[in-house]
Amino acid sequence: MKSAKAGLAVVLFCGLAHTQEPATLNSDTIFRSDARLVEVHATVFDSKGHLLTDLQANAFRIYENDVPQAIKFFRREDAPVSLGLIIDNSASMLLRRAQVNAAALDLVRSSNKDDEVFVMTFNDKVQLVQDLTHSVGQLEKSLSSIDSTGATAMRDALLLGIDHLKRLAKTDKKVLLVVTDGEDNASVERLDHLVRFAQQNGVLIYGIGLLSGEGEKEAALAKRDLDALTQATGGEVFYPKELSEVDGIAEYVAHELRSQYTIAYDPTDQSQDGKYRRIRVEVNVPGAKVLARTGYYAGPAADAAPSTNQL
Repeated sequence: MKSAKAGLAVVLFCGLAHTQEPATLNSDTIFRSDARLVEVHATVFDSKGHLLTDLQANAFRIYENDVPQAIKFFRREDAPVSLGLIIDNSASMLLRRAQVNAAALDLVRSSNKDDEVFVMTFNDKVQLVQDLTHSVGQLEKSLSSIDSTGATAMRDALLLGIDHLKRLAKTDKKVLLVVTDGEDNASVERLDHLVRFAQQNGVLIYGIGLLSGEGEKEAALAKRDLDALTQATGGEVFYPKELSEVDGIAEYVAHELRSQYTIAYDPTDQSQDGKYRRIRVEVNVPGAKVLARTGYYAGPAADAAPSTNQL
């Protein structure tokens, strides 16, 4: 995986929870409180990139706008996720299609058996080719029906993918994995709005950029979008040099999602003013790497702006 991306880190994703019973740090008990909580799912790696899966709550420190926050709930679990596979099917993806499909299926097979998965494709338009399902066979059938043609509207596809999770996901963890091979040249959705929409709805974005065949300018623009989206939401992006690396990346992502800690804190600032709150997560393990989402907006989940590329 080092050839795909140097360094491994923590994946962080934050959502809001409203609950009703006393708080606990017992790893076998679900957290309940009357307060508004910020929930964080985190994966921790040591200095060599190996997963650290046996940390206790006292190893973590969480800050909101640089103010320390008290952890109210802590647990490590392999919890089911609602996952959207957002796959580029522009004309340039034709020769990569079989390998990408195989990697997507390997990711699902390596994931929690209770995960629900949908598949959305994009060229100059966005298409939902498979709604949320637990069936690997149904996903395989849907992926095999994809044709590659047209331009690239990645941001529009991600906007609709987030909205789909917001409306229909049955789990608390919501994840998108986008696979693309070039610059977004057809979206009407703005990058800044998309980042905010993802953050406010607690969706973690991973990316695989197959950019080795792109020109320098086009690759830089594609990388700008993927870097911004994954960093802001707490995900990771990979830029494999060879198509053969995609399968290993997909399995790695599945393993990472199954190795997360769940942490919740009660913000010292409980106002719902719509302002941006920075999040920083640290662990007191020498050499450990932490990659946290950059923050969230203190208010209700946002609605998607209308897009001309509706499903």
